Amino acid sequence: MKKLFLTSYFAGTAQLFAQYFVSSEFEKKVVFIPTAANVDEYKKHLTKAQNKLAEFGFAVEVLDVATASEAAAREKIEQTKYLYIAGGNTFYLLQELKKKNLLDLIAKRVSEGMIYIGESAGGMITAPDVEYVQPMDPKELAPELTSYEALKLVDFYLLPHEGEFPFAEAVEEIINTYGDKYNLLAINNKQAIIVNGNEVKKV
Repeated sequence: MKKLFLTSYFAGTAQLFAQYFVSSEFEKKVVFIPTAANVDEYKKHLTKAQNKLAEFGFAVEVLDVATASEAAAREKIEQTKYLYIAGGNTFYLLQELKKKNLLDLIAKRVSEGMIYIGESAGGMITAPDVEYVQPMDPKELAPELTSYEALKLVDFYLLPHEGEFPFAEAVEEIINTYGDKYNLLAINNKQAIIVNGNEVKKV
């Protein structure tokens, strides 16, 4: 059964994650993909998220898919019970995941019960495609991306940072431009979307 925790800002919703997803059933080890932030100046959310995970007792293994070999990346994703994909540029993130042929593997692992934690860009790529993200992220940072097709883990389109600086205007533009075309689910930095099988819940 698929289990996803999708958030705008993990440090602001970490207690929700702990409440729903920290289980003694699995080894507390998480593969942490920071790749989306490679092309962003702002990277503080990476440290904050890793610190929160450590507080919950997780061993954090960082995997930058832009620099790792395809074989190494696949091995880490195959073996982990928790996969965390951090925020940054959605298009660049998707480009790098596709270059290493990881989309199908991630989807397969989620179907097998791996818990997927997606922060901002990491949450948006769970949608069928990411065309709608254009007002928020510059797609020029992913010149090798040839398709907006994404993970297709959910049938909705996460819209993070609702009402939050500096993204509030971009969120409104996305709603105005794509609201009639896509099933957008908007959340602020203190909310999260929890997917448990076919159940989707905003908390």
